[in-house]
Amino acid sequence: MTDIAIRVEKLSKLYKIGVSEEGLSASSRYRTLSETVSTALKRRKRGDKAHIWALKDISFEVQRGQVLGIIGRNGAGKSTLLKILSRVTEPTTGSAEIHGRVGSLLEVGTGFHPELTGRENIYLNGAILGMKRTEIARKFDEIVDFSEVAKFIDTPVKRYSSGMYLRLAFAVAAHLEPEILVVDEVLAVGDAEFQRKCLGKMSDVAQAGRTVLFVSHNMSAVLRLTEESIVLDKGKIVYRAATPEAIDYYMSAGFSDSGERLWKAEEVPAEAAPFQPVALRLRDGQGRIVDTLRSTDGASIEVEYRLQQPITGLRVGLYLLTLRGEYVLTSFDTDATEQYERYSTRPAGHYVSRCNIPPDLLNEGRYVLAVNASSFRVKRYFWDDHALAFNVDATGAPGKQWPEPRMGPVRPALDWSIETL
Repeated sequence: MTDIAIRVEKLSKLYKIGVSEEGLSASSRYRTLSETVSTALKRRKRGDKAHIWALKDISFEVQRGQVLGIIGRNGAGKSTLLKILSRVTEPTTGSAEIHGRVGSLLEVGTGFHPELTGRENIYLNGAILGMKRTEIARKFDEIVDFSEVAKFIDTPVKRYSSGMYLRLAFAVAAHLEPEILVVDEVLAVGDAEFQRKCLGKMSDVAQAGRTVLFVSHNMSAVLRLTEESIVLDKGKIVYRAATPEAIDYYMSAGFSDSGERLWKAEEVPAEAAPFQPVALRLRDGQGRIVDTLRSTDGASIEVEYRLQQPITGLRVGLYLLTLRGEYVLTSFDTDATEQYERYSTRPAGHYVSRCNIPPDLLNEGRYVLAVNASSFRVKRYFWDDHALAFNVDATGAPGKQWPEPRMGPVRPALDWSIETL
């Protein structure tokens, strides 16, 4: 038996944008000669804009029993790769050899028939994996207990909430013992307790010697579950290494190191309208744009943007993260009640939202700033999770008389007193 569980060679996937709708008449799926010619001319004029390579000539191998992380920004090609490996979609060119039964959790409810009950979907998925009915029956109670949907197991899954759907889907994928488990963003939905259960079960699966491909934006989970990871960017593998090194590469790549991030028009998705980001800047106490801060000095962060028309409930926020993707803090420009009431509807115009970082807050190290513009539970207008990176120098910080690293991302100067009793 080969020691290779997955072998991918020169794999590519091309998507044609808008082909299904472009050139079709309103009342028919058939095109006239003039429509066909017009469509061809439009595509020729656009060039490659009607096509996008979700994956481009990627090659790699996964050893049997290996747990491999796959990380990358949104649109990097991670989900497309897993869909090809799970036989959900076909590659345009190249090949993918799979040695073993594959169990997949790609999206909430993928592989479930909405009209069937939870019980029927468990048996259906087991049959797809080639399991006998008696084998599935032995795992049935364990699946139901893990998913916590016993009361609804004979209800059609189309009536399940997204959380119930996910719990059952994960339980099926993890407990039916496929030789290869493919998991895409299992932590994106569900409460904290269920996420802990998922991580615990995936750890058990990995220790049992099964092959696992794990995609997640949760770098702590990737670090915990995998020993090696690949980094995808624009459909290509740009880095493969031990997971800590791969995460450091991913979290450092693509950032502005100048202390300023300027967004070009082509970088802003059309869905962001009427919000138009202009710049993100980090300034020191003297107002200079910098990429390194002294931990003992204050600083400010500013987001410059334009509104093409008024937005109700807009909040512009910052997320501060470590290079490992661990959140340090979140803050929005309307957190204060006064600001919230004053800008309940923000008129069209040109704005700068600015916040101050107090001295003696951050520990030495490298940090990441992400930007979010949204109306709470209405719409996310803009999100950039790789906006800016900067360094913090702890020279002169309290406690530096001891040459030892301080744990954690914050290093506050706490007010201590010593009393003799």
